[in-house]
Amino acid sequence: MLILGIDPGSRITGYGVLDVTEARPRYVASGCIRIRAAELAQKLAQVYAGVSELIAVHAPAEFAIEQVFMSKNADSALKLGQARGTAIVCAANHGLPVSEYGPRQIKQAVTGTGSADKAQVQHMVTAILGLSGTPQADAADALAIALTHAYARRGLLQSGSYGGHRPARRGGAWRDFRP
Repeated sequence: MLILGIDPGSRITGYGVLDVTEARPRYVASGCIRIRAAELAQKLAQVYAGVSELIAVHAPAEFAIEQVFMSKNADSALKLGQARGTAIVCAANHGLPVSEYGPRQIKQAVTGTGSADKAQVQHMVTAILGLSGTPQADAADALAIALTHAYARRGLLQSGSYGGHRPARRGGAWRDFRP
């Protein structure tokens, strides 16, 4: 069974695909959807097209995404939320169940601490999946989201102050997708 993890963004949306059929998650693909448009509506259309292409190529059974976190810049947080919503709608339109995880929960699941930095997440994703190279930061975050979902499916996540698993409504190679 394949899980598609998405780290949403209005300029770069990271993705990670894992096969969780065996006892240990296996790396399938990761990379970034690079958003080239200038206008917000076109950016969101590119996020949708990129996620839709990933779903068509990999045929995941489940979809996991990072929850919105509060930012000092309200405009950035709104744009992130819109990109996130676009990815969720795309997954729902393809009939995928959607699960959401908070940033601290993802870091806790992958590194053992909810305050890990991006470099620690990259290092642990590389180690856990036995990758020969370090994925780009957004791709590593997406793989961490997919790993968190894999752990949640197996009941290996602790509930605690960093947040809990919250399913939403049902509705390779490292590379860049340019829809």
